[in-house]
Amino acid sequence: MAALLQQSRHFVGLKARQQAAPKAPVLRAFSGQNRNLPGQVQPTGLVPLQKPVFQQQPEKPVLAEPVKAAGGDAPAEGKKILGYDAFTWQKIIPLGAMFFCILFNYTILRDTKDVLVVTAPGSGAEIIPFLKTWVNLPMAIGFTVLYAKLANVLSTEALFYTCIFPFIAFFGAFAFVFYPLRDVLHPTAFCENLLEQAGPRFAGPIAILRNWTYCLFYVMAELWGSVVVSVLFWGFANQITTVDEASQFYPLFGLGANVALIFSGRAVKIFSQIRAELPPDVDGWGLSLRGLMGMVVIGGFLIAGIYYWLNRTVVPRVQKRESKKKKKAKMSVGESFTFLAGSRYIRDLATLVVAYGISINLVEVTWKSKIKAQFPNPNDYSAFMGDFSTATGAVTFTMMILSRYIFRFFGWGTAALITPVVLLITGIAFFSLVLFSDSVAPTLKALGLTPLMAAVLVGAAQNVFSKSSKYSLFDPCKEMAYIPLDDEVKVKGKAAIDVICNPLGKSGGALIQQFMIIGFGSLAASTPYLGVILLSIVLLWINAANSLAGQFAELQGKEESESVDGASTQLFKFVVTPGSSKGSWVPVAKGEMPVGQTKVMTQAEADALNQ
Repeated sequence: MAALLQQSRHFVGLKARQQAAPKAPVLRAFSGQNRNLPGQVQPTGLVPLQKPVFQQQPEKPVLAEPVKAAGGDAPAEGKKILGYDAFTWQKIIPLGAMFFCILFNYTILRDTKDVLVVTAPGSGAEIIPFLKTWVNLPMAIGFTVLYAKLANVLSTEALFYTCIFPFIAFFGAFAFVFYPLRDVLHPTAFCENLLEQAGPRFAGPIAILRNWTYCLFYVMAELWGSVVVSVLFWGFANQITTVDEASQFYPLFGLGANVALIFSGRAVKIFSQIRAELPPDVDGWGLSLRGLMGMVVIGGFLIAGIYYWLNRTVVPRVQKRESKKKKKAKMSVGESFTFLAGSRYIRDLATLVVAYGISINLVEVTWKSKIKAQFPNPNDYSAFMGDFSTATGAVTFTMMILSRYIFRFFGWGTAALITPVVLLITGIAFFSLVLFSDSVAPTLKALGLTPLMAAVLVGAAQNVFSKSSKYSLFDPCKEMAYIPLDDEVKVKGKAAIDVICNPLGKSGGALIQQFMIIGFGSLAASTPYLGVILLSIVLLWINAANSLAGQFAELQGKEESESVDGASTQLFKFVVTPGSSKGSWVPVAKGEMPVGQTKVMTQAEADALNQ
């Protein structure tokens, strides 16, 4: 039957003639997975075929039997569960399990890497800025170049395994090989002599050389967040989901991330308790590393197993839906970066990521300096940060639930603007309070607050709302923006943005502060200038988000129009009736940037939906 359907591609315009004269309809199997938005009429399994099966008798349409969904065939329309068909849930549930395992591993790695490098012999917290700027960023750039080359020669599935298995192997080898042999592998005596000759100003770079295996673990843990979370997982999720599915389910993946944080935090605490109960002559930290990295390895294999299953059950059916897309010649690495740099869409996406990294870094460092001044006692500092984390989790959970309705009723453009606007408003409030603390001191005293404590609280609120909006809106918006792109731009553009621009934003904020401190003598003296820089960065961010919203709507409309049969189609938007959850589909005016649900269809189809 599939061969007969393939032979019938030359006959065009049958649908129009069927509407003019009542003839026996020509039927084909419906692919099952479509890009319709909520509220649209779904096909029931059979739709008119545009061409007859037999080329020699075009005047006699032939009825094609419905094809049952089995194996790699397209899924048939079935019973809906919570408004979505079974095929959608077959994608979303395994993706949620993958995301849980990835974030479970990332939390363990994030907590472990800081302890390793900060408590290492001859090291301290001062080593971290050097690692982020001079080690992590170059390795991220190197990975992106290598990834772009591998993308030209490997299949998508092989590329995934090629990237994730080295991580799994390294973290397992670190716990069972590198750490037990640390005294042999680390050039301790050489670095001690080097420090004596160079002086304490070079303690940070020398500590990196002295504890190179720990620093390599730190960088690999950082890259796990950029590569496995951002590139591999979100790239795969964008490949098999539609924009409608993404707008509904991407925010909910963040809820799974919060659950992963709880489980991984408990795991770290359990191993900490075990370590505390061991005899003094037992290497408790080595035992904890073996247990924690053992869980990371198991989680890594679970991720690969779920990915393997999805590639055998889901991806073939999605590829059948996408098979009509044009194939483009693959670009070399140089051509890829030239193309990406020349794409306004990619540049706007990169601006969003870099601007967030710089903005949050500028505010966060200044805020933490105020916390240290307010809570010099480590226990008080820790207690305050515990309350801060609790508040962040609660607000993020609420925002992730609300984000689904923001996407549904206001659209991508509004959702993308919320994070920079929140950061701008709260950032202005924080820097104003820091700069004009003497002027507002009497008012704050009446409220029972000192200017310093008020700055701490406002800074905490700024971080809570900025990070919660980032997790619930900014991240889903960024991932949804990749969906309408073609495969090569999606793969290479995502690698360039997530692997390079993410650490570039963090390093950029750190470099700005370093130059300010050197130029003005202290962080406090440079605060007014940091506020001006923050304002400029956020305004660029808002401009890029507005530009990207228009391009995203245009690409989405173009993609939908390619999947609609019939000649006279146009873009419609769904307008909600005031005071009701119902509404109607109306045409989008020329030059208008629609907000909310959109769909490309004929006027007759819109009239049918509005009845």
